[in-house]
This record gives sequence, structure tokens and C-alpha cells, in this order.
Amino acid sequence: MLRTMKLKHHKPKIRMLTASVSFNVLFLALTVLASCGGEKEHTAPAVYDRDSASMMTSYGVNTVISDSGIMKYRIVAEEWDVNTVRTPSRWTFRKGIFMEQFDEKFHIEAFVQADTAYYFDQERMWELRGNVRIRTVDGLRFASEELFWDQQRREFYSHMFSKVITPERTMEGTYFKSDERMTRYLVTNSKGSFESADFDKKEEEPQPQDSTVVLPPKRQQTTPIKKQINNQTNNLN
Repeated sequence: MLRTMKLKHHKPKIRMLTASVSFNVLFLALTVLASCGGEKEHTAPAVYDRDSASMMTSYGVNTVISDSGIMKYRIVAEEWDVNTVRTPSRWTFRKGIFMEQFDEKFHIEAFVQADTAYYFDQERMWELRGNVRIRTVDGLRFASEELFWDQQRREFYSHMFSKVITPERTMEGTYFKSDERMTRYLVTNSKGSFESADFDKKEEEPQPQDSTVVLPPKRQQTTPIKKQINNQTNNLN
């Protein structure tokens, strides 16, 4: 009887232990499932192209840029941002840029600076904004608030008021176009000061005497501004 009582006494404990283990396993499984399902609530939204970060951002830049293996210019900038995801892809110089332009023999041809600059690498186009200044080794100085540099066509142009100063003359106009070396340029809607040698000297017309001699009519002279524009157009052509 004693042994029978002991067996009957231990059977409930085994069942209770089994039920406790099963409950703990079930609780652990539910906890794991709940934690896995909760991760979705903390997932960040998808990153779209317009939100993509730049591929490279450099500070304190002083580098040389080459084209087809030939050194073209040197860039000095406080910040250089390269983004190949945006359309079109571009380099951005938000805090200003200074460039030295070289010829085929690596001689400095010109100095270029601007408050902000963008370079569209696929189109090979520079867009310079704010206090754009160019100075060539020949003494030419250019100033404007906007300048585009098309490297495919090898030309500069601007649709804003521009000023060109050379050792011989000063020109101002609302449209500017030039080759990369600033040796052949055009300024339209212009005004400026020029050397007297640029125009025909005015001569006083002699007064007729008390005779029957009739002087030929004086030939009408071209206005200085139009003459200068025509000369610049012929040079570019």
C-alpha cells in the first residue's frame, strides 16, 4: 500500500512538469514570432534616386583635371560634390571655385573663378554663377554673373551683362561669346570706349568760297558701336 501511494503521489508532478515545459516553449515561440513581426515597423522607407546621396564629397580640393590624357586645368575648391545619380549627373562646387587653364604645352593660359560652379560631365558643360571672373595671360579681363563653358564646342558664352577689358579697349554688352582662349570674342548690344585709331578721323568740311565750285557730299560714317560689332562678327566668321 505504501508503494502504491507513492506512485500515485508522483504522477501529477510529472504531468505538471510536462505541461509547464510545453507552456514555456509555446510562450518562447510566440515571443520570437512577435519580435520578428515587429521588425517591419522599424524598417526605413525605400531610397529613391532623387534622395540618393552623392558618390563623393571632398573638402579642401587642389587637383588637376585631364582630358584624353592631356592636362587641361587645375581646380582649387573648398568643397567638391560628385553626384552620378541625379539627371544629368554633375559635379557641384557650392562654396566657390578657382581654375587654371593650360594649353597643349602645359602653360597657363587663363585664370577662372566663380562663387558657384556646376560641371555636367556627360555633356562636358561648365556653368559658372556669381562673380564670374576670367583673366588671360594676354591681359584680357572678363566679368559677369553667368558664364557657360562648352568644352565640346570649345567656347564660352553668356546671356547676361558682361564686361570685357583689354589693353586696347573696354566693351560691355548683354551677350558674350568667345573661343576657349579668349582670343576671338563677340559682344552684342554693347557699349564701351575704344581707341581713336579704331575709327576714321573726323575732318572738318571746308566752307565753300564765293565761287561756283561745289564740294561733293560728305560720306556718312558708320556709328562706332555698329562698326565695332560688325568687326567682331567678321572675326568670328
